[in-house]
Parts: sequence; structure tokens; C-alpha cells
Amino acid sequence: MTKNINLSKLILSVLFDAIGMTSFFIPGFGEFSDVIWAPLSYWLMTKMYAGKIGQVSGVINFVEEIAPGLDFIPTFTLTWIYDTFFSKK
Repeated sequence: MTKNINLSKLILSVLFDAIGMTSFFIPGFGEFSDVIWAPLSYWLMTKMYAGKIGQVSGVINFVEEIAPGLDFIPTFTLTWIYDTFFSKK
């Protein structure tokens, strides 16, 4: 069975992870921007990945973005990998 590899979702996932990680590298501004980025990234995750995958990943992403020091985790890209190669569709 061949999986459909959606490159546009991969590109968006890497871009959104990069946006989330920028706050990790900008001292002071980073924690303020996380307050805005965390709910926005949750919403984006639920729109990109429908159903249970999007909801669970959205919550994980929200927690990862709002918690200090966890911005390095590429939640969008990991969700893309799971959705593309491991989920049963």
C-alpha cells in the first residue's frame, strides 16, 4: 500500500516548527511570543490534521509551545511523519 506523501503539508509543518523555534532563540521576546503562538499553533494543527490526530497533536503542541524550554521539539513535523507513514487511513 502506497502512502500519499503530501509535500505541501510537510513544507508548512517545517515552517510552523521554525516559527515556534524562533522564540527559543530570542531571549525575553520568546516567552511573550509563545503566549500568542501557542493557541495559534494549536488551531493550525487542528486545521492541518483533521480528527483525533489533529486534536491530540494540537494539545501536545500547545503544551510544548507554552512550556518554557520545549520549543525545540518539532511537533508539526513529527505529526506529519506520523500521519504520512504510521496512521491507518
